[in-house]
Amino acid sequence: MVRALLLALASLALVGLTEADSTSILHTERSSAGDLEVGGELGGVPPGATRYIRYEDLLRLPQESAEVSDDTNFKGKTEIAGVALATLARLLGRAPDDALIVAICYDRYRTNYPRDYLKEHHPMLVLRINGQIHDNWPPSEYGGTMGPYLISHPNFKPAFKVLSHEDEPQIPFGVTRIEVRRESVVFGAIRPLGDWPANSAVEQGFVIARQDCFRCHNMGAEGGTMAGRSWVKLGTLARDDSRRFKQTIHDPKSVSAKATMPAHGDYDDATLDALTQYFKTFAGKAGSR
Repeated sequence: MVRALLLALASLALVGLTEADSTSILHTERSSAGDLEVGGELGGVPPGATRYIRYEDLLRLPQESAEVSDDTNFKGKTEIAGVALATLARLLGRAPDDALIVAICYDRYRTNYPRDYLKEHHPMLVLRINGQIHDNWPPSEYGGTMGPYLISHPNFKPAFKVLSHEDEPQIPFGVTRIEVRRESVVFGAIRPLGDWPANSAVEQGFVIARQDCFRCHNMGAEGGTMAGRSWVKLGTLARDDSRRFKQTIHDPKSVSAKATMPAHGDYDDATLDALTQYFKTFAGKAGSR
């Protein structure tokens, strides 16, 4: 019922808003470190151009609020308020049929929000935490700043499960840039070549990797670069040393004591094998990806 109410409020808030309203808050130059950088397919803006939205302008957009208790960025129940990503997509983008929101963080972590995720989970660009503006937010669980922005949900419930991988909440902190992109382009960069059945190990690995691995590993210009190891390098490892590849996913510190990648101890053999078979399709790909 809470989600239905939020969606209804969001729909009402969008009534009367036009492209002119959205472009009026887009600035060509940054005014402060707290400005949100935006790019991708922006309505009324030249392709590839970057614009900036001031924090005070974001507060003027349709606002939603919720109490969350299952977000690991916070300690205990927390009141959040901000702008739904779906609202941003409608206001800023040309809203193609396969619209995708990309959130990019200061540590080169990158999270993708396809339309089915937006519809199911209603993620929000958080502007206030317990009523406090982002200058007064607590530090992240890793000790760094949690701002300038983060993304959370009113209430997250997994919408799918592939093997032992369950739909994960996409809740990045330190978000500095939002892009309106096309799912066919972003996910197309890591789609395996060939016609693979939905129940094949390769296709299952693809579904898992695009939600999980793609946040920290890149394929060319797409995906995160936080890990510093590209899709092709992962593919080469999967092909040449599948045992080490699987162990790195399952228990990274058992492979390298300096590893910072989260362990996936809940992934069973079938899940690890699906990821291995999927990444093998990228081994030896041309280009410095």
